[in-house]
Amino acid sequence: MAKAPRKGQRSNAQVHVGFLRHAGYRWAWIGLALSIAAAVGYVLADVHPRPNGGSWYGYTLGTIAALRIVWLTALGIRKRVITKGDWSLKAWVSAHVYLGLALITIATLHTGLQFGWNIHTLAYALMMLVVLSGIYGIIAYAGLPKALSNNRRETTQKQMVETIRSLDRQLNDAAQPLNQRQAAAVRLSLENSKVGGGFLRRLSTRPMDCGTRRALGKLKGLSRKATETEKAAIDNVTALLDRKSAALLQPRNHLRIRTLLGAWLAVHVPASIALLMALTAHIVSVFIYW
Repeated sequence: MAKAPRKGQRSNAQVHVGFLRHAGYRWAWIGLALSIAAAVGYVLADVHPRPNGGSWYGYTLGTIAALRIVWLTALGIRKRVITKGDWSLKAWVSAHVYLGLALITIATLHTGLQFGWNIHTLAYALMMLVVLSGIYGIIAYAGLPKALSNNRRETTQKQMVETIRSLDRQLNDAAQPLNQRQAAAVRLSLENSKVGGGFLRRLSTRPMDCGTRRALGKLKGLSRKATETEKAAIDNVTALLDRKSAALLQPRNHLRIRTLLGAWLAVHVPASIALLMALTAHIVSVFIYW
């Protein structure tokens, strides 16, 4: 019989805390406090008509935002160093998330809500793209891994592929009694039922050009003009095609979830690099022309 944890001890379930809740939401409170402080300072700053990027308060917020952006982009380097305690990777990621969200307030106040077709607005737009893609990443990693596990149902990717190949062999045998037009419909399934492809195709679990889907549609039409003997063979093939269509859903959904998990990085990382370049141009142009 398992012993209950003693007073002062924690179970494994209690010990594990995600990065969003790390240290009692410490970095969430810090990020919120910084945002409120920036907003209060914006209201109270003695600048007329209002603080903007060219005022002393705008420069202050801009410096804070720039330093924070550089620090946030260092997460990729930080991931390669294993430490514990207050600056463990979990703590760093927690700070990365909440201080990154606080940038929305600080950088927006830095602009003084003055936008235009220039490098300054481009840097702000890229920053917002980085933050929004990061928010999507948090949401994705909160739910998609569980969906991925539920979809697999202890089935490996190799087993998924083998199931489809087995059905293809059965379809090939079952199609022997069919005439040429009916057999051609079955070949659509055998030759054009791909899993994967381009980005948009990986997001679809029922692509319109799926050979199995097209084969089912054609055979149902040909069945109306078939003889009784042919109908029996077509019904047998149709049942196998239905099974194959269901079997294709699992690997396609597996690939769709993995694509959704990785999609945010395909935006977040290049946008972060572009942000650093635009930020550098923004700072240099300010010192040269302002």
